[in-house]
Amino acid sequence: MTSPDAASLVRDHTVYSCVMGSRAFGLATEGSDIDRRGVFLAPTASFWRFEKPPTHLDGPAPEQFSWELERFCELALRANPNVLECLHSPLVERIDDTGRELLALRDAFLSREVYATFTRYATGQRRKLEADERTHGAPRWKHAMHLLRLLMSARDLLRTGVLTIDVGERREELLAVKRGEVGWPEVERRMTRLAGECEGAVGRSPLPDRPDRARVEEFLVRTRRASALNGGR
Repeated sequence: MTSPDAASLVRDHTVYSCVMGSRAFGLATEGSDIDRRGVFLAPTASFWRFEKPPTHLDGPAPEQFSWELERFCELALRANPNVLECLHSPLVERIDDTGRELLALRDAFLSREVYATFTRYATGQRRKLEADERTHGAPRWKHAMHLLRLLMSARDLLRTGVLTIDVGERREELLAVKRGEVGWPEVERRMTRLAGECEGAVGRSPLPDRPDRARVEEFLVRTRRASALNGGR
């Protein structure tokens, strides 16, 4: 068989795609971009060649990014915040049977390891905001809003074992930060408080210590085998 090109991998082999960003978080305003994220299953036979299929792809639409299924699962097992949130988007645009199986595995990816990955990411983003504030007199308020949202999501996940990405009734509180209506010292105070609440929640979290790697691997092997038997369809 001929190796599929990048466009056809997304067009013909996507198993799951969703809208992320402000629209998924319940923070969209007029003019907000539509950020699309997806997962494609490269045909098993394409791995038998010297040139392997890509692990991820930009496009073909603007603001669109996709991962190959195995790479997506690897990142989710490492508790990558962006990847885990994709599995919980309320705005699903495309899904097939494999995608439904992937969504059914959402709990297998969640563990207390989210504390380290979410807070590590948050710490890096906070340092960038602090550098902006020192250099320009103000942080990038949109980024500050999204960092607060991430910390809220991490805290609630550790407390409940459920990842919810729509901010719900917190929308106006967060949009006020985006508009620059909340002073930087207060934003910093909120970030510090939320980080402390995350730390306090991890020891009592209902989440398991580790993700269920064996369950995810069984799904991946079974899916690859089915692809090979079906001629890559």
